[in-house]
Amino acid sequence: MAHVVVTRPLIENGLKELQDAHTVTVCDPPEGAARSEDELIKLASDADVLLTVLADPVTERVFEACPNLQMVAQYAVGIDNIDLDAAAAHNVVVTHTPGVLTDATADMAWALLLGAARHVTAADQYVRDGTFERWETTLLLGTELADKTLGIVGLGRIGAATARRGLGFGMDVVYHNRHRANPTVERQTNAEYVALDELLATSDVVSLHCPLNEDSHYLIDADALATMKDTAILVNTARGAVVDENALVEAIGDGTIAAAGLDVFEDEPDVHPGLIEQERAVLAPHLGSATTEARTKMAHMCVASITAVLEEHDDVPHRAVENGSQWK
Repeated sequence: MAHVVVTRPLIENGLKELQDAHTVTVCDPPEGAARSEDELIKLASDADVLLTVLADPVTERVFEACPNLQMVAQYAVGIDNIDLDAAAAHNVVVTHTPGVLTDATADMAWALLLGAARHVTAADQYVRDGTFERWETTLLLGTELADKTLGIVGLGRIGAATARRGLGFGMDVVYHNRHRANPTVERQTNAEYVALDELLATSDVVSLHCPLNEDSHYLIDADALATMKDTAILVNTARGAVVDENALVEAIGDGTIAAAGLDVFEDEPDVHPGLIEQERAVLAPHLGSATTEARTKMAHMCVASITAVLEEHDDVPHRAVENGSQWK
């Protein structure tokens, strides 16, 4: 019987199969707390399996301090919190949960986009404050999306799903990857491959779907924001550090861009105070995969991967790869 340590409570009954066969310890950190390496080591010191989330720093030091560790099962698509080289050096299997949160995250990107384009959060507050006394001709004027250009940075699974939704709104789609996408994906999304500078300069909406790595860290900085239209909306459901938040606060404040919709932040759960003060920034607490369907499937994928490793199957599903599929 193996010891599986889960760093966050998961959806109800998501771990039942695992709990029936092994010792499963589910941990719950204080509200809003991000674990340190020391805290993670304390939890996982005798664990055979560690089921993690993006906030867990699974570093070389963690692997060294947890000699029994056979695998890390990441309850997410992204794996930038895990030192994959260290995992390989310590012969630790790493898995993740790709694919099942594609539609949920694409829906969230569009929720943020529509919220920013039509001032939904400001309008909601306007009504709740009791300010709504009569219909006004110029109140909270937004922008229509039909015949506008949607720029996708990272045409992987989620980027492509976001692009397909754009077609339904009558938008033209352009995209940028490090390498051109599969022609089939281009046809399905009717997306044109362009250089990043061209995408930024011509898009009415820029939606980020690339993983965080050395190339994408602060990909959207002050220069990139200055390249965008002053009517443009930036949407980020990728990783917080893809955007320089200091530069974004300035860009929204001085009208360099019109608005932003953000589901991720550089120092989660801390949010840049300048973003909180900005009425034209629509903010969400990392809800991309937050549907009952997606979170249940993610739990089942983790369980399937863990079971395969513990039962020494030759084929372990959902193994993580070093380079994410969304930024190829």
